[in-house]
Amino acid sequence: MKKEITFKELKDSGFKDKTINEELQANLIARIKAKEPVFEGLLGYEDTVIPQMKKAILAGHHINLLGLRGQAKTRIARSMVDLLDDYMPIVKGSEINDSPYKPISKFARDIIAELGDKTPISWVHRSNRFFEKLATPDVNVSDLIGDIDPIKAATLKLPYSDERVLHYGMIPRANRSIFVLNELPDLQARIQVSLFNILQEGDIQIRGFQLRMPLDIQFVFTANPEDYTNRGSIVTPLKDRIGSQIFTHYPKSIALAREITEQEARVSSLDKSAIKVPDLAKDLLEEVAFEARRSEYVDAKSGVSARLTISAMENLMAAAKLRLIETGAKKTTIRLVDFMSIIPSITGKIELVYEGEQEGADEVAKILIDHAVMIEFEKIFPRISKLEKEGVKTPYTDLIDWFENNFIELNYTDTDSEFYTNLKSVSPLVAIVEEYASRMSKEDQAFCMELVLWALTINKKLDKSENEKAYKFDSASIGHQFFEDN
Repeated sequence: MKKEITFKELKDSGFKDKTINEELQANLIARIKAKEPVFEGLLGYEDTVIPQMKKAILAGHHINLLGLRGQAKTRIARSMVDLLDDYMPIVKGSEINDSPYKPISKFARDIIAELGDKTPISWVHRSNRFFEKLATPDVNVSDLIGDIDPIKAATLKLPYSDERVLHYGMIPRANRSIFVLNELPDLQARIQVSLFNILQEGDIQIRGFQLRMPLDIQFVFTANPEDYTNRGSIVTPLKDRIGSQIFTHYPKSIALAREITEQEARVSSLDKSAIKVPDLAKDLLEEVAFEARRSEYVDAKSGVSARLTISAMENLMAAAKLRLIETGAKKTTIRLVDFMSIIPSITGKIELVYEGEQEGADEVAKILIDHAVMIEFEKIFPRISKLEKEGVKTPYTDLIDWFENNFIELNYTDTDSEFYTNLKSVSPLVAIVEEYASRMSKEDQAFCMELVLWALTINKKLDKSENEKAYKFDSASIGHQFFEDN
């Protein structure tokens, strides 16, 4: 905490008073010149959103971040705090961060008029210069702008027209700070109107009393394009006063999506050392989200948040951790059968259209996983023909024939040794993986063995059945006999 000083000491220190725009611009320019990252952790936006953000800041604009859910809009806004100075001087006791050089409240003006250079100055750290409000239909003018406090008026024996009886809302208290209003279209039109003059003239009006209060605020708004039709819209005069509208987007590649998930997923270093995640499993996880964004069952306008894969990765790791606890093993590897544990992460993160509702959320989640499996499978192995000519051998004929007289049961709770010994007992399966995936890591090859079985069941060449503990794969002509007998 920086110690308090007097106004004279502040002036003698050579401190130069700056508007918040000047402050943001100066620190942005310094970072660019030093070739330092401006917005850290915003993966995938290096060539799209970040350059537009830099230009908006240099232009001194208020910003509207427009994009679907889970596109890091709020994170972008919060990252702007790093472009503020470490500390900002204010008149001690000011509710609205009055600058001693340009006081705007009666409280600060009176103190400086009385004490002059002896005016006490306190400091506000940049972490306390970020204000955030979620725009909901119940937000009112009093919350944002303020209201008259009748108790204060009675106590001080002042008329309601006196500025000293005001109770300031969030926006005046965010003076010389960054103010983020999330989901702007949800704000009632009459409340949006109250922001007009603040953005342009600095006037605020409370209960018919107009105050000339040149607030110095960097506004950042966020909005979802779908909200424009579903729940409301940004009124045109307000939109006109927002200098820059910047569109956000989802990651455009699996590799980039993997980086984001790895950065954001809350996985302890201890769990990372005990649980191996094959590269193929990481790709499959991201492919589920990409498939959801393409699915006919999922409302594309609502979007599929990047939080889906982050939450799914945490669930995958939890499934493996539970196995370690139950088996007493020291290490384990993520398996394809573990992907059933990500279903709760999918169902909670997607909005279904009518056809999806008819299928059911759990069933849609399984369909998405199956589609992702087939995409990853066909990157490595030959396509599985739906119709086969009699007597013509395919890469999978020997494997399918093996299941005519055999079956394999894959238990969630088996140790790695038991699980992979079981898989390797299927010699035609081992042969397929050795032929097409020999250059992959051992973990990926093991994952490929499950991938092949899964793909064959999706194409109805084998049958897959499950209970609470295991998956059973057998001939498509035999069906669910194992679980019916047990």
